[in-house]
Amino acid sequence: MSEATVTLDDVRDAAARIKGVVHRTPVLRSRTLDALVGAEVHLKCENFQRVGAFKFRGAYHAVSRLAPERLARGVAAFSSGNHAQAVALAARELGSSAVILMPEDSPRSKRDATEGYGAEIVTYDRYTGDRAALGARLAAERGLTLIPPYDHPHVIAGQGTAALELIEATGPLDALLTPVGGGGLMAGSAVAATALSPGIRMIGVEPEAGDDHRRSLAAGERVRVPVPRTIADGQAVTEPGELTFAINRRLLDSVVLVSDDEIRAAMRLAFERLKIVTEPSGASALAALLAGAVDPLPRRVGVVISGGNIGLDRFLELMA
Repeated sequence: MSEATVTLDDVRDAAARIKGVVHRTPVLRSRTLDALVGAEVHLKCENFQRVGAFKFRGAYHAVSRLAPERLARGVAAFSSGNHAQAVALAARELGSSAVILMPEDSPRSKRDATEGYGAEIVTYDRYTGDRAALGARLAAERGLTLIPPYDHPHVIAGQGTAALELIEATGPLDALLTPVGGGGLMAGSAVAATALSPGIRMIGVEPEAGDDHRRSLAAGERVRVPVPRTIADGQAVTEPGELTFAINRRLLDSVVLVSDDEIRAAMRLAFERLKIVTEPSGASALAALLAGAVDPLPRRVGVVISGGNIGLDRFLELMA
């Protein structure tokens, strides 16, 4: 499929298919936050999604579209944690099985949750192994259908339902800030948001150590970077997806960067003032807003809190 096949109608179709299984997550407002940043902020809280992250939207949508014989054989995925959990739960919900390729250093809480949903885990070294190649080989050897974490039209359409819900709840926005890893959440969100809110600025947020999307947009082609060493493990991606980049280079206005310390500060504020727990990747878009990285500042801005999967020990370690 080409990127032109991912449209607002596809996102709406995905929303209808996942309705009743995927949570319609809350949109949080805070006068304290508005005063801190000088804008009207609407937080789309995907940390309250099933599996604790937006990933369940795309994973469930993609797995639900498989033919019965493919479901019966099972699915595979590669992921640092959130997509792993999402595919594992989607497979369980749809009566299938899942084998997940995960980095050896994935957060323990994410590995435990993935196994808790019934998946088999196979590990690899993220700094020396090519996860896409390893995942494809694993799926081929076992006769499984590979559900990629972002570079698939059904995954992208599913992720776009987060922005669809947000704008249905808030009305038109001046800007939408979304964390960028492989680019699936941003691509789906951009397809939905630019159609529903004409003139909206789509702003991606990456960790400083992993600015592959920003470099790729500047170069006009996909650029590969070394495996990022950042606390934002969900954004530790080396290059944009082929399909996601085709969409994002057309619809993104800019990509801004945040440091690990700025992410920590956003996690702390979310916990202390907003009373929500976020994982580092989940807080990166909020971090950009708090750090003043968005210029000019929009009047009405949406921010996707993409996930909250973090164990207590790791949270305390980062806050120390």
